[in-house]
Amino acid sequence: MERAAVFDVDGTLVDTNHLHVTTWWEAFRQAGHRVPMHAVHRAVGLGSTDLIAHLLGEDRDKEQDGELSAAHTALYGQYFDRLPAFADAGALLRRLHGEGWAVVLATSASGPELAALRRAIDADEAITATASADDVEEGKPAPEPVEHALKLAGVPAERAVFVGDTVWDMRAGRRAGVRCVGLLCGGIPRGDLEEAGAQSVYADPADLLAGLAGSPLGGSGTDG
Repeated sequence: MERAAVFDVDGTLVDTNHLHVTTWWEAFRQAGHRVPMHAVHRAVGLGSTDLIAHLLGEDRDKEQDGELSAAHTALYGQYFDRLPAFADAGALLRRLHGEGWAVVLATSASGPELAALRRAIDADEAITATASADDVEEGKPAPEPVEHALKLAGVPAERAVFVGDTVWDMRAGRRAGVRCVGLLCGGIPRGDLEEAGAQSVYADPADLLAGLAGSPLGGSGTDG
C-alpha cells in the first residue's frame, strides 16, 4: 500500500475519554491527591507516566507512579466489556481500507485494553497494523508513536494522514511530518486542535466519513 491512515483510538474511534477522566480522578483520589477533572481531561492522551508527571509535577513521589497507574488500569478495566465505539468508526476504517489505505492504529493502550478497544471498533479486517505503548520508548506528543506506525505501514510521512482528538495527537503528528486531522468527539476545542497542528477538524468519525471526499483522506489523501 502506498499511503497510510494512522488513527489514535481513545476519544477518536472509541468514546472512552471521560471514562479515563473518571478512573484517573478516582486513582488519584485513592492515593490522596486532589486533581480537578478538567485537568485530567486535558491530560488524557498522554501515556500513564507522562500523564502523572503532567498532573502532579516532576517533584512528586515517583515511587507512587506504578501504584497510580495500576489503580487506573484496574478501575478502567471494569468497562472493557462495554466500551462504546463512536458511530461509523468501523465503517470509516473499512472504507479507507477499501480505497487502498493502510490503516494503522497508534495508541498508548496495550494488552487487554487494546484488545477491548479493537473489539469495540469491530473492524479488524481493515486494520493493517497497530503501534501500541509497548512498541515505543516515548509516547505522544513525541513523534515516535506516529513514526513507528509509518514504519509498520512502510509509508513515508508525506504519504500519510494522522487522525486524533487531542493536542498531544496533533503535536505528535506534526513532529512526525504528517498531515493531521482533528476530531472534536474527545472533548477538546477546535481552536486548540488547530493551534496544535490540525489542518482539518471534524465532529466525529461519522462526520469525517460523510465528508471524506473533501478531507485530507479524500482523493490521493496526500500532497505528494
